[in-house]
Amino acid sequence: MKKSTNSRFKRVPAIDKCFGILDLMARSREPFGISEIAKKLRLNKSTVFNIVHTLIDLQVLESSNGGRLGFGTRLHLLGKVATSRVELIRVVHPFLREISAISNFSAFLGIRYGLNAVIVDKVDATAQIKVSSEVGMQLPLFAGAGGKALLSLLPDSELDRILSENEVRKFTSHTIVDKSELRRAIVKVRSEGVAYDLEEYIDGVVALSVPIKAHKRDLQAAIWAVALKAQADAHKLSELSESLKLIGIEINNRLSPV
Repeated sequence: MKKSTNSRFKRVPAIDKCFGILDLMARSREPFGISEIAKKLRLNKSTVFNIVHTLIDLQVLESSNGGRLGFGTRLHLLGKVATSRVELIRVVHPFLREISAISNFSAFLGIRYGLNAVIVDKVDATAQIKVSSEVGMQLPLFAGAGGKALLSLLPDSELDRILSENEVRKFTSHTIVDKSELRRAIVKVRSEGVAYDLEEYIDGVVALSVPIKAHKRDLQAAIWAVALKAQADAHKLSELSESLKLIGIEINNRLSPV
């Protein structure tokens, strides 16, 4: 293990133990219980108990009915984001800067994770009053332009399964809650190349999004631009939608496998 060369920091033993547990689980083919982890790592059982349950609470680990431990959804999310973001961000980030510069909207890159869109990169607008979200934030797929763009990348069978098995939550008076209508809006993105959110997720906020073909199995990506409704009239939205479609084409060309 590489150690820090900074002599002024104080190493935190609990973090060493935490990563020891995660490393042990990653190297093993079989799930462990708390007693087995404590024995293999020669740690106090109560210490392992507290660390493990903290990780469960954070969704880094999850426990089966038999008390066996496995990696949780949050750890899978972090891993997926880490592996997918490298090439995507390298290619897409300059375009996010371009989008923000030409529109003064905040621009985002996101990927689908389950029923959420996860922000993996962003460029904030320079306006004093702006819409901003942090990298790592999860947004619902069923409301917002980014969610529609991501869902438009799925085959019909998968799209229909997701819509049939899940409830569509109403966020504002403009949210599309009728599943047939929502499906039509998603399919429309495929033909028009752009998705819209006119106050569907947050009152007073509008967004446009285009799907990105990452050419990787089980990876759906999209870019979107967001601003306050007062900052975006119909003409500006129309101009930006055309710019986003052209940018989307350019990104797809750059990500296209050789």
